[in-house]
Amino acid sequence: MFFNLSNKLGDIFTKLKKRGMLTEADIDAVMREVRIALLEADVALPVVKDFVASLKTKALGAEVIKSVSPAQMVIKLTSDHLAELLGSEYQPINLAAAPPVVIMMAGLQGSGKTTSTGKLALRLKTKHHKKVLVASLDVYRPAAQQQLEQVAAQAGIASLPIVQGEKPLQITERALKAARLEGYDVLLLDTAGRLHIDDELMQELTAVKQLAKPLETLLVADSLTGQDAVNIAKTFHEKIGVTGIILTRIDGDGRGGAALSMRAITGQPIKFMGTGEKLDAFEEFQPSRIAGRILDMGDIVSLVEKAAEHVTQEEAEKVASRLAEGVFDFNDLLDQLRKMHKMGGIGSMLKMLPGMGAMREKLEGANVDEKMLARQEAIILSMTKNERIHPKLINGSRRARIAAGAGVQVQDVNRLLKQQMQMQDMMKKLKKMGKKGGLANMMNLMPNRPF
Repeated sequence: MFFNLSNKLGDIFTKLKKRGMLTEADIDAVMREVRIALLEADVALPVVKDFVASLKTKALGAEVIKSVSPAQMVIKLTSDHLAELLGSEYQPINLAAAPPVVIMMAGLQGSGKTTSTGKLALRLKTKHHKKVLVASLDVYRPAAQQQLEQVAAQAGIASLPIVQGEKPLQITERALKAARLEGYDVLLLDTAGRLHIDDELMQELTAVKQLAKPLETLLVADSLTGQDAVNIAKTFHEKIGVTGIILTRIDGDGRGGAALSMRAITGQPIKFMGTGEKLDAFEEFQPSRIAGRILDMGDIVSLVEKAAEHVTQEEAEKVASRLAEGVFDFNDLLDQLRKMHKMGGIGSMLKMLPGMGAMREKLEGANVDEKMLARQEAIILSMTKNERIHPKLINGSRRARIAAGAGVQVQDVNRLLKQQMQMQDMMKKLKKMGKKGGLANMMNLMPNRPF
C-alpha cells in the first residue's frame, strides 16, 4: 500500500534535500509536485486541495525558510500533516458498554466483509480476551451464512446456528437473545451487502441498527476500488451513520488514495486494515505509523510489536543463551525462518524499516521473497537431525540428496550452507567480543548478502 505515492514523495524530497536554503518559489514547486503525486495516488480532489493549501501555509513559515535544514522541516511537516489527514491518533474499537457489546459490519458485496468479521472476532478473542459470537444476516447471497460459519470455525469463534427461512431482523433478534443468555461479551453482526448501494439495502441496515443498537457500526471497504471506496463510505455514513472503517486488501493497493480520502470525507476513523488473506493478517490503523511508512521513515514500533506477539520471553531467553555460547546451527536457522513467516515474511518486515522503500527494486533483484523462505525451510527439513546439528557432515553426496529431497538445485543448498556458516562465524566472534566487554564493531561482522 502507498507504494506509488511513497516513491513519488521520496523522489520529491530527495531533490529537495540537495538544495540549501529554500525560497518561496522552491516551496511552490514542491507543493505542485506533492499535489500531482496525491492525485495520481487516487486521493480525492477536495482532500488534495485542502492538504496542499494547509501544508504550503506551514511550509512558508519563517521557521522553515530560515531553518538549518529546510528540507527536513518540510518533510517533517508533510509527515505530521499526513498523520493528521489519516486521523492523527489511533482510535481503538469501542467496547465500553455492558455486554453483549454489539458491532455491526456493513459494506458492499465483495468488499471482504465476512472475512473481516472473522478477523475482527479473532482479534477480539486473542487481544482483548473477549467471548465472541458472530451471526450472518446475509440471506441473499448463496452460501453466505455457511461462509461465515466456516470462517468462525477456523478462528475458533462461536457462530449463531443457521435457521433456514429466517429474515435478517429475525436473525438479529435470535442473535441478541443468544448473546445475552449464553454470556457473550461481543456480538458481531455480518449484514448483507449488494453489488451497488440501493434504498432496499439501506432500509434493511437502518432497521437492523435500530433493533440491535450497535455500539460500533463498521464500514468494510475494499481499498482497490479507489475513488469509488470514498463515495461508498460517504453514502453509507450519510444513510446509516458509521463509527469507523475497515480497509481490506491494502496489500494489493499500490496507491492508497482511499485511505487518505475516506477519513477526511467521512470524518470517521479508519480503525483496522486487512493486510493479507490469513485470519491474523489484520492490523490496527495507526495514522502516525502509516504516515511514516508513506515517507519511507519506517515503522519500527509495529515491527517490535509484531516480534513480541510471536516470540515469548522463554524463547527469547533461550535464543540469547545460545547466542552467548556462540552457537547457531540449522535448528536455530529453521526456528528463525518460521518466526519470520509468522510475522508476515521478509517483505512485510522490510516495509517497516526506514529507507527500505528506496531499496525495493534492489531487494526484488536479489530475489528476497517469501518463496525463498519456503525453499530454505524445505532444504533444512530434508536434512537429518544429525546434519542440522553438525552442518560440517554435509559433503557432496549429502548435498545432492538434500537438494533432491527439497526439490531445489545443489547451488541452493550450497548457498544456505554458506549463510549458516556466516551466521555461525558471527556468533563466535560476538561471543569473543562479549568476553572482552564490548560489541561496538558488531555491524562489521554482518554478512554482505541479504538474509
